[in-house]
Amino acid sequence: MIVASGGSRVNLRNPSGSGRSSAARPRALDDIPVARRTAPPASRTNRWLLRLSIGSASLLLCLGGLLLLRPRFLVELLGLPPVSGLDARMGPDGRLLGHFPYAELADSELASVAPGLALHRDAAGPLLAMQRDAAQDGVRLVVLSAFRPVGLQKELFFDVKAERSQSARERAMVSAPPGFSEHSTGYAVDLGDGSEPATNLAPSFDQTAAFAWLQAHGARYHFTLSFPRDNPQGVSYEPWHWRFEGSAEALKMFEPAQRLSR
Repeated sequence: MIVASGGSRVNLRNPSGSGRSSAARPRALDDIPVARRTAPPASRTNRWLLRLSIGSASLLLCLGGLLLLRPRFLVELLGLPPVSGLDARMGPDGRLLGHFPYAELADSELASVAPGLALHRDAAGPLLAMQRDAAQDGVRLVVLSAFRPVGLQKELFFDVKAERSQSARERAMVSAPPGFSEHSTGYAVDLGDGSEPATNLAPSFDQTAAFAWLQAHGARYHFTLSFPRDNPQGVSYEPWHWRFEGSAEALKMFEPAQRLSR
């Protein structure tokens, strides 16, 4: 404290005379370094790289999921022939030369319907019941072919194609390429009339008592004709080829073919 001229007193620590120490005043915002007040702005390049990384990761996850759920997706994406040795590509609806793709049924899902012949276990029981009921009406329904693995379908397609000098399209009208046959699902069966074996696997099968019985009663056992006359798949008329649609799994599997027929 100093006494000034005129008798006034001056406080050196607080010359204004306010009575409060400068140490008690709030610290001004300007006293805080800028680096402590704000985060440094991210550069545009860093933001762009971050977005690109997130987008790429999302795309890879989507592609990975598609490949797991639909193994043929990569083939479709690249436009590659789905069947080795067959220079043909799938159409927009997934068909190859008129045929939809079908996965091969696991052996654990098969049940015997005749010596050396088996069907999906969901279809085997109804088929045997259909045969028994037909026999009571004096009709002999004979199983000519049932489940066929992709390897056997490959032989039937390519070997016969070579023997008959058929083009791929000609062969596909009477036999599906491997990986595209209903027989590989275990739901399809070729039927004949035991009383008229000459009509086996022939269009004339539709003149037999067995075919007439199937038309009248097949739906009761959930069997339907796969390739009727002038079918939209462009497959030749096959009155002997019937498929089972009596389970949710079977209905889902053949829904694309049903949708096309509608």
